[in-house]
Amino acid sequence: MRLLTLLIIRLMAVVVLCLTAAIGCLVWDAHRSIETAVTSTAVRVNQRLQTLYWQHLLWRNGMQRGALVPLPDWNTVETQSIISPGVCVTFGLPGADRQKLCSQVEALGPPAPEWFATTYLALLGTYQPVTESLSIHDQSAGLLVTNADPDAALRRAWREITAVVDVAIMLAAGIAFLAALMIGHALLPARAIVSALKKLEEGQLGLHLGKFKSTEFNHIANAVNRLATTLRQTNAERIALTARLFQVQEEERRSIARDLHDEFGQALTATTALAAVIEASAIPEQPNIARDARAIAKTQERMMGALRTTLVRLRSQSIEEVGLEASLRQLITDFNAQSQTGTVFRLQMAGRLAELQKRVAVDLYRIVQECLTNASKHGRPTEVSVRVEHRTTRDPHVALTIEDDGGGDVSGVHTSSGHGILGIRERLAGLGGSLSIANAPRGVRIFAMVPLSPEGACA
Repeated sequence: MRLLTLLIIRLMAVVVLCLTAAIGCLVWDAHRSIETAVTSTAVRVNQRLQTLYWQHLLWRNGMQRGALVPLPDWNTVETQSIISPGVCVTFGLPGADRQKLCSQVEALGPPAPEWFATTYLALLGTYQPVTESLSIHDQSAGLLVTNADPDAALRRAWREITAVVDVAIMLAAGIAFLAALMIGHALLPARAIVSALKKLEEGQLGLHLGKFKSTEFNHIANAVNRLATTLRQTNAERIALTARLFQVQEEERRSIARDLHDEFGQALTATTALAAVIEASAIPEQPNIARDARAIAKTQERMMGALRTTLVRLRSQSIEEVGLEASLRQLITDFNAQSQTGTVFRLQMAGRLAELQKRVAVDLYRIVQECLTNASKHGRPTEVSVRVEHRTTRDPHVALTIEDDGGGDVSGVHTSSGHGILGIRERLAGLGGSLSIANAPRGVRIFAMVPLSPEGACA
């Protein structure tokens, strides 16, 4: 999961948690406000009825105390105006029918949803009524009971909560959106760092990350820059070492080829001559001696053929002697002569290849040799074409294209555990070149490009 997505999910979780806590506080505050409204209504109505009580007592001059409070007079608009919305007041003299006076329920808003009513009552319960005596001096004056109408209380709580929750949700959504934008902007350096690491993986070691506003990202950028510097140094050392190893390898090959030619070549030639002498001096009575001599001569001939093939693979001094063009022609001729499957090897050359530096010429020869060997070993092509072109344009370079019709798979070439492709890449890396392997119409195409410096373009 992307870091930005993960941070936004965590931010939304925090917003939802805070919003839930805020809704809980709103529900509790609404519940407390309704309880306060019940208590304050009880106080106000009690004061109103006590005023009526003492007025009636004074008017009657203490007479007819059996009906101290004029019941028709307390249920008035003035009394209703001091009753909070959603609150009911019940009052009656002892032994008389009680009368109930409630505020208007419809003014409190629409009914609360059933799920809200069930949850609200399950969590907070019902409201307790407030009961007070009208007069502490005369218990016969009656009791005043004030309580919250359940439906009205739920309407009021739902109205207050939804009014604030809508604002809270919009505010939370706005905060989340702006925070997500800020987080995305703050994480922009991460994209640059990831892109730089991908370039390092692709071998682009010359990159350099600039400064960022965040200290943490600056530390990471500095680490990436140090890594790129270290990789450049390591890569330069590796290329120099690889070039030296290839040079030592060529020298060792020439030494081995020289020893094989001088020692084994002479020994095999002497063996051939000795076998001919034995065959010529064999007496007719012992024909098996002549037959064995001929067998020795045939074996020696096969060994000489194998030796010549080995010398062709080992020797590169012919490049110094006859040049790259003649060496490539001889290489193609040898592969055509040694082909046991009827594969035809073709060569095309363009440009002044004779002007190439010795190291470039030797490496190109070895690359062509390795590619032809791989084409013959790992496939059964009917034709393998090689094109070498020395381009002296604004950016002088040598382009090498090798294509076969053996129906090979590029993925298999990339995942091969052999050292052939690896050696080709190492040689090209030492020359500063590049290698690409792609599908051809009927096989595999290998394209190598070697840039030429002014000193690399001359012999």
